Amino acid sequence: MKKYKCTACGYIYDPAVGDPENGVEPGTDFADVPNDWVCPLCGVDKTQFEEEV
Repeated sequence: MKKYKCTACGYIYDPAVGDPENGVEPGTDFADVPNDWVCPLCGVDKTQFEEEV
């Protein structure tokens, strides 16, 4: 699974880790993260993430 980076603050969403504190279990692919999820560091929405190269 690919990692995604927040273009606003640089936070990396790693599917292996997920974001359990905000309801996203480890092993959740970014495509399956709920649309109302926001960056845990800066609060921007999911559309502000791009695939990490």
